[in-house]
Amino acid sequence: MSEKKKNDQKTTPKSRFLSGRRIAPRPVTGSVKAADLVESTFSAYNAARLREACALFVEKMLEEDVTVGVSVTGALTPAGLGLSCLNPLMKAGFIDWVISTGANLYHDVPHGLGMAIHEGRPTFDDVALREEGIIRIYDIVFPYEVLLDTDAFFREILKAKEFQRSMSTAEFHNLAGRYVAARAKAMGLGVDQSVLASAHAYGVPLYTSSPGDSSIGMNVARQALEGGAFAFDVSADVNETASIVLAAKRNGGKSAVLILGGGSPKNFLLQTEPQIQEVLGIDEAGHDYFLQITDARPDTGGLSGATPAEAVSWGKIDPTKLPDTVVCYLDTTVALPLLTAYALARHKPRKRRRLFDQRVANMDALRQAFDDAQHGKGVSKRAPVDRVEQLTGGKKKAHAGFRSHSSFGKK
Repeated sequence: MSEKKKNDQKTTPKSRFLSGRRIAPRPVTGSVKAADLVESTFSAYNAARLREACALFVEKMLEEDVTVGVSVTGALTPAGLGLSCLNPLMKAGFIDWVISTGANLYHDVPHGLGMAIHEGRPTFDDVALREEGIIRIYDIVFPYEVLLDTDAFFREILKAKEFQRSMSTAEFHNLAGRYVAARAKAMGLGVDQSVLASAHAYGVPLYTSSPGDSSIGMNVARQALEGGAFAFDVSADVNETASIVLAAKRNGGKSAVLILGGGSPKNFLLQTEPQIQEVLGIDEAGHDYFLQITDARPDTGGLSGATPAEAVSWGKIDPTKLPDTVVCYLDTTVALPLLTAYALARHKPRKRRRLFDQRVANMDALRQAFDDAQHGKGVSKRAPVDRVEQLTGGKKKAHAGFRSHSSFGKK
């Protein structure tokens, strides 16, 4: 046997399980860039999952035909993640629509209006903080006046004429973002200091899955007691978000979800597919790409830790796209800056979709698809059998569909 063949046998893996790259990173230097660090050094465990997440985001989710929805939980905006990550990602066209906790959008406003939020310590004496009028979010601190001034801002804008009606949370946040941008401009600040202002500027719709569960909702409730006419239209939120996903797929593109944390925003982001398939009866398959950063375990049964494989059983994720899913078990405040730096270094900006401006057209398309399904055209394979037969005049479709409600419990 030649020397060359002997060497080839030593280096060629004998098993497909040994097909991954060899772990032999170069020493880390003080001059290494974040994107290079991720690619060359993150070799195992959740570092490797983050590397895979970065690759999935840049190589597939940021393709021109992919619509990217993001869910935001945890106190990210008071920690500055709106300024450092969400705003640059929206500006680059890497985020097309968002579902956030109301708290994140409320705590975004102080940044946009130039109010100070400070680094602190988790060991601060909370009794002393209370006596001095200081609020603590773990190791973040700010004066109680920040809350009072933010409350006053929302109460003031809620008195405006354009708010005296019912509207989706996306429309509310867009209007609020316009006011934040105007105030920021008067103070010599830019829209990049606020998620609300940036989303308004870039046409990114911001939804809240539980609009009453935040200080914004609390101030809306006060306004209602004062006789105000404003109200959140939660049904509009459900249908508008479903229409975004349907439009992405029906226009020949794909739908991707980037989940930061879990909670209610995660479910609201993912329920768009069951809303389309099961509730409206429109034929669809599920989201194409799934990327989650979470610290929640799957074995407790909570949604925050639920895996993409589990989401397949609900119709939320296209079962054929499971290879294009990544779950990274890591604190979002660590992972998101690295993901942002990697994306901005490895992918050129995309043309912004400005989905807020397309809400009416997308809703018209959703209504048409719903009407078609009601008349037996393009009916979802997940629709109940009795409903399919009813819509098609008793003619059986090629698929079996779900059992009718009356058939549950029967053989």
